[in-house]
Amino acid sequence: MKVLIIEDELSLQETMKLSLEREGFVVETAGNYSQGLLKIEDYNYDCILLDIMLPGGNGLMLLEELKRMGKKESVIIVSAKDSIDDKVAGLNLGADDYLAKPFHLAELNARVKSVIRRNKAGGSLEITLGNMVVYPDLQTVKINNKELVLNRKEFSLLYYFITNPNRLINKIALAESVWGDHIDQADNFDFIYSQVKNLRKKLTLAGASVEIKAVYGFGYKLVTE
Repeated sequence: MKVLIIEDELSLQETMKLSLEREGFVVETAGNYSQGLLKIEDYNYDCILLDIMLPGGNGLMLLEELKRMGKKESVIIVSAKDSIDDKVAGLNLGADDYLAKPFHLAELNARVKSVIRRNKAGGSLEITLGNMVVYPDLQTVKINNKELVLNRKEFSLLYYFITNPNRLINKIALAESVWGDHIDQADNFDFIYSQVKNLRKKLTLAGASVEIKAVYGFGYKLVTE
């Protein structure tokens, strides 16, 4: 799961980033309006944490741009301005939640997981496909009610597939969703092939009724038997 933090207070930005990474998220950051705009234009995220007061512009303007582009990211406004007007304005523009500074990191993590769950799984604590059940909050997968042991990247790959079932996914989109925008620095996609190969093998050995099919020259698709 991939999160973007748009926050100009660098110490807070780093603290939030480290906390979310410990929870298993891929986290990217932007420190001002223009950086945030570039990120939302070029990449897709599961959740965006958005400060209102930013150098070079207003966070609510970024939220308007996000909605104008037709993107579906969950958005949590994170701001020291704990006023009713700001909260109402953000929610009216399509934000999913509002978190006032200062806040506890445990609450931040819980809010992020909650809005992603509501967006991706219709509010459910689990996502079911065939005989496989994925628990995003716990980063746990069960097949025929037996836990499937995956490493963090394998789980992130599977989560991306199960939230995009039967959709043909190219290698670049898959890499960006799991490794972040640093994928631009990669020379090839050998690491993707390796991780997907291991994931496919584990699903097969566990008797999963879903399969990750390779589409030659393009990418992969998660299908049910």
